[in-house]
Amino acid sequence: MKLDLKKIEKISKALGDPFRLKMMDMIKKQKNPCQCTAIVESLELAQSTISHHIKQLVDADLLIAEKDGRNASYQINKEVLDAYINFLTNTKVKKTK
Repeated sequence: MKLDLKKIEKISKALGDPFRLKMMDMIKKQKNPCQCTAIVESLELAQSTISHHIKQLVDADLLIAEKDGRNASYQINKEVLDAYINFLTNTKVKKTK
C-alpha cells in the first residue's frame, strides 16, 4: 500500500497528540480489539474528549472501529500504519549546511 502526501499529512496530524499516541500504544498491546471502555478507564479524560481523539485516529485510518450496539472496540490498522512507517523510513531528507 502506498499513501499519498495528503494521507501522510492527515496521519501525522492525528499522531501529533500525546494522548492519541498513548491510545495507539494501548490498543497495539492488546491481542483482541480494545474496548472503548478500557480506554476511558485507563486515561483520565472525559468520555467526549476520548471520543474526539479516537475519531481523529479512525478518520486517519489508523484504527479500525468495530461497533456492537452501543459498544465499540478498536484495533490498529496495520496496513496503513506499516505504509506510514515505510514512508517515514524511506524518505530521504536533504542535509543543509
